[in-house]
Amino acid sequence: MSEQQPCAVPALAAVEEFPASHAVPNIPPPETRFPRACNDEQPPREFGWVMEAFHRVTGLILFLVTLPIYPLIWLLIKTDDGGCLFYRGERLGKDKRPFTITKFRTLRENSEDKLNGRLLPMVNGFETRIGRFLRETRIDEIPQFWNVAKGDMSIVGPRPELPSIVEKYEPWQHQRHAVRPGLTGLWQVSARGVVPMHEATDLDITYVDNVTMWDDFRIVLATPAAAFGSNRGH
Repeated sequence: MSEQQPCAVPALAAVEEFPASHAVPNIPPPETRFPRACNDEQPPREFGWVMEAFHRVTGLILFLVTLPIYPLIWLLIKTDDGGCLFYRGERLGKDKRPFTITKFRTLRENSEDKLNGRLLPMVNGFETRIGRFLRETRIDEIPQFWNVAKGDMSIVGPRPELPSIVEKYEPWQHQRHAVRPGLTGLWQVSARGVVPMHEATDLDITYVDNVTMWDDFRIVLATPAAAFGSNRGH
């Protein structure tokens, strides 16, 4: 097999391109876009320990800062359908290690059994009234600051995926697990509402191969506009 050229697509190019057109560009074959991913090579990560410490400390601070809103969210959810406050589910993190993700519950109690692993938009009929608001504004993801503080996740990175979805990945797609999953990322600020998360692995690998600390900062700055824009909640 001939040597491939490294992926040359800057991670933040998608951030600037998608919001303007909301059109998915023509995507070349993954083996030409992500040669390291297809060869199972680990991408270089600049200042890895600095980034990890920054994300974990930031996650802990944000967890403590947001704790006062938990009683209000509990009251809203309890008033709406009387159910529990949290949803907990298994996801795969860095190196495909499983962990438990925590969110404010947005679906009716026991609806996960009826959904049987199906994805959005199939859950729309199972949302509670307050749950739809929490999901659209992404307030439901606030408890994940604790996942960040524990080191399961980062502030920025690919979204954590369901094990049942990862089982169906092509070999090149597993490169997204070379880094910790994130609360926000390239998909959230560029293609959310246009490309379903499980179909946007190319964006995740573009992030993994090209991201810098400065790009992480730019993604964080772009997140509020993405969360409250016209494509939020999809």
